[in-house]
Amino acid sequence: MHMEKVDIVSMPGIKIGNAEDIESATGCTVIICKDGAVAGVDVRGGAPGTRETDLLNPENLVDKVHGVLLAGGSAFGLDAASGIMEYLEGRGIGFDVGITKVPIVIGAVLFDLEIGNYKIRPDKKMGYEACINSERIQFNDGNVGAGTGASVGKILGIKGAMKGGLGSCCFKIGELCVGALVAVNCLGDVIDPTNNKIIAGALKEDGSFLDSEDFIIKSQGGNHVFAGNTTIGAVITNAILNKAQASKVASMAHNGYARTIKPSHTMYDGDTIFVLSQGKINADISAVGTLAALAVEQAVLNGVKKAKGAYGLKSVSDLF
Repeated sequence: MHMEKVDIVSMPGIKIGNAEDIESATGCTVIICKDGAVAGVDVRGGAPGTRETDLLNPENLVDKVHGVLLAGGSAFGLDAASGIMEYLEGRGIGFDVGITKVPIVIGAVLFDLEIGNYKIRPDKKMGYEACINSERIQFNDGNVGAGTGASVGKILGIKGAMKGGLGSCCFKIGELCVGALVAVNCLGDVIDPTNNKIIAGALKEDGSFLDSEDFIIKSQGGNHVFAGNTTIGAVITNAILNKAQASKVASMAHNGYARTIKPSHTMYDGDTIFVLSQGKINADISAVGTLAALAVEQAVLNGVKKAKGAYGLKSVSDLF
């Protein structure tokens, strides 16, 4: 069966929007699921910042989410979820509790405070703006949304880092669609898995790559500077999944991080992946998870390849 790449916003039932403050180097990305989506999550990093992840445990009541937030601003950026809730409530979307409908909005944040103005973070207004922007068909990768202030390769501090960004990828095989949206902001280097070479990462003074994984091993962690990190993302599929299966797919999707980010899941990353199931197509869970890992892998690569040099940081396009 032929596998093709399609635009992630072509998937029916979801809308994706970005909002950002370019000058302050921060932003947020929202995924709107008007009819709700079964969701799972897998958090692998040692420093996560997340919202409403406990609801996704299979033992808990709520079975669908209506919005996903990916944002900069560290823990401050979680405030943007309030704007998503206002947007959804105003359209009668949410979990019916009788007297009203409560929108279920899950989310994760990355650390971008060292770039731009740290006093400006994604807030309720920006979250609402991203929802309004989701109503447009156009969607771009790169220095947008949660990827606006993203950077990679920070083992020696922000001075030697490169520009990260927001990346997406979606595969379609038959009627099955599996897509990924990732904001790439890792401590480690980004690797091209086809040749295992670094394409974005920590730069030494002579402009060559440091090899962060090798540095950490040989220096036993070293005395590197805390620069704030975390790669966050979401996998969206039309496969029929329950909450437990969605979390299993999220677990498999982390292979996409591991193949393209070295090292990944460190104590200084809060690496998180959500999975959203629209429940339309019967599909093998292992196949969905395998496709999810491939989509995440390509989304990470697109996130750095489509980023532009900014805020004093070089991009992949500047080097190659």
